[in-house]
Amino acid sequence: VTWMKEPFIFFGAGVDRTVCPFDLGVKGSTTDPHEPLGETDMKFMLIWRVASDEAWANLGEIDFEQMLETVGRFNEELIEAGVLIAAEGLASAEEGVVVDFSSEPPVVTDGPYGETKELFNGFYLINVPTIQDAIEWAKRTPMTAAGFKTEIRRVTTIDEFPQDNEWIKKERAWREANNQL
Repeated sequence: VTWMKEPFIFFGAGVDRTVCPFDLGVKGSTTDPHEPLGETDMKFMLIWRVASDEAWANLGEIDFEQMLETVGRFNEELIEAGVLIAAEGLASAEEGVVVDFSSEPPVVTDGPYGETKELFNGFYLINVPTIQDAIEWAKRTPMTAAGFKTEIRRVTTIDEFPQDNEWIKKERAWREANNQL
């Protein structure tokens, strides 16, 4: 990695990125994210999760400028590899609400949530050929300290649903009209 001359340090964990090749064998998609996916391209969501109270507490100790630079460099790698579709962070859990359907009517509860393991802080949406490629990218995310996890979920496509269904037809028409297919 030409821009990284020292070991990568973020959230108190160190990963020596100077010894890993830039792409770790991960090849970026050659398709435009607005073009239909090819037969071997799949979308995966990489979800950043805080899995412990200690990790949640440690977030407040992170230098915000350092975090922006570190995450920005990772984002740049995803962009240069041609796999990034979207990436977003989330506002604090204290600003969120939960709608719980365990009763009628549903109960709305203000944040913060009951357990830290329920929190996730942001996500990446990437377009890669296999889950193995998504795993390699997830291993490289800057959220590398104890108590942080990155969950990987494949994003289903509209083509996986019954095409003769009225609601699928309506959604497909909307996606086509808005260049979402």
